[in-house]
Amino acid sequence: MTRREQILDTAAELFAARGFHGVSVGELGRACGITGPALYKHFPSKDAVLAEMLVSISERLLAEGRDRVARADDADSAVEALVAWHIDFALRHRALIVVQDRDWQSLPPEARERVRALQREYVDVWAAQLRRVHRGLHTDRARAMAHAAFGLINSTPHSGLIADEAMRGVLHRMAMGALTGPLGATRAPDAGS
Repeated sequence: MTRREQILDTAAELFAARGFHGVSVGELGRACGITGPALYKHFPSKDAVLAEMLVSISERLLAEGRDRVARADDADSAVEALVAWHIDFALRHRALIVVQDRDWQSLPPEARERVRALQREYVDVWAAQLRRVHRGLHTDRARAMAHAAFGLINSTPHSGLIADEAMRGVLHRMAMGALTGPLGATRAPDAGS
């Protein structure tokens, strides 16, 4: 792990525990084993740490999501691969989920727009596969389904009641049931709602 990656990982844990505004540059540096001013050799500001943290993870989610879809044999397999990927991410990166939810508004404007654009693309990757699974499904409804699945899967910071492997199974069954099962959006043509 590079020093830069260490700073990002440590910052994610600290920001998740105390909030972006609750952590000083000096505290972040000490937690990384360096002085606060030495942090500036790697990042120009604490804002830049938050920006890189959330932009880079959004880029990673999108790239891996696209890759999983490209390797899938069909739409059902693609949805399953997306669910498995997002669950793996959520179980490994609970702190990033907390930081994204709580400190997104603290991002510098251009980073906030970049994260927003990347996340829209990621939602659209999911929506496209859901529309293939559920023929005739309206795009907005497919996006809503993707967001609902993210809400379920991203509950991991608050659902540490069982071991990760057991939680992986719970999340997988629930997400797949919600996304591919017979709900209001069935495999029959959608009325556009």
